[in-house]
Amino acid sequence: MPAPQFVVNTNRYDPYKNFKFRVRWDGRVVAGISKVGALKRTTEVVTHREGNDPSSPRHSPGQTQYDPIMLERGVTHDKDFEQWSNKVWNYGAYPGDEVSLQDFRKDIIIELMNEAGQVAIAYKVYRCWVSEFQALPELDSNANAVAIQYIQLQNEGWERDYETNEPTEPTFLEPA
Repeated sequence: MPAPQFVVNTNRYDPYKNFKFRVRWDGRVVAGISKVGALKRTTEVVTHREGNDPSSPRHSPGQTQYDPIMLERGVTHDKDFEQWSNKVWNYGAYPGDEVSLQDFRKDIIIELMNEAGQVAIAYKVYRCWVSEFQALPELDSNANAVAIQYIQLQNEGWERDYETNEPTEPTFLEPA
């Protein structure tokens, strides 16, 4: 018999959905994020062999790269995306002040929630900085869509927050 996938909620069989989440930085939830790119890392393969080895080479792990993470949201009056991106390049700043070297990086937390809105899994993403910022999308008078802005975050790695445990999911009693 396979091990249960859920230790606390043993009657749960369905994996978590991808539509309940939030992003935190600077100790607070960031407003309006509607899409978060995948957390992906790739480790290069180093191939080598000694002169007297058989014809097939050996493989070992090389450098690991962490893919950028895209955060998207509808355009509002919230300035978080723009203000963070301005720390990397601020147009119109005095020479030497275009980049805020002291605080252009942030650690962020991505929280995946269960259907009841309880935090189920969290990842800490380290030393992020904005490498791309789209303030406004292409505007089209014939379109019928939400205006989306996004930031692309370079990062130096992420790890699961093992302090975030599986929550006890609520049960609802039927009315008498």
